Amino acid sequence: MVERWNASVAPGDTVWHLGDFAVRVGAGRAATLLGALRGTKHLIAGNNDGPAIRALPGWASVQDYAELEVAGRRVILCHYPLRAWNGQHRGAIQLHGHSHGRLRPLPRQADVGVDACGFAPVRLDLILPRFGRQSQHT
Repeated sequence: MVERWNASVAPGDTVWHLGDFAVRVGAGRAATLLGALRGTKHLIAGNNDGPAIRALPGWASVQDYAELEVAGRRVILCHYPLRAWNGQHRGAIQLHGHSHGRLRPLPRQADVGVDACGFAPVRLDLILPRFGRQSQHT
């Protein structure tokens, strides 16, 4: 997975990891893995990201939820698939992990966890067009 990550991510890219970073590995191994990955890495913590994972020095930020503005569109990031999110009916999209590709998405929602996406990061410039044009009210 490190090779797939680094083949998809340039050193100057920003990556939002949507949780469950290094399940079933110790903090030392997790720190080594995080250090081997390209990009500026932000963690949206998942249910398996305990205090040791959250405290790793390789994260640019750690939070449970984030809202971004990307190409004029609101993007909601959470480890969990939400039933409702800010701007949902005005074109905002929600990206999540947690469900391992087994949950039918709502409109403008996508599971971007690695196990649902070929075990590599998903580029926003490739996923946003899937949702069509944004609303003028975003």
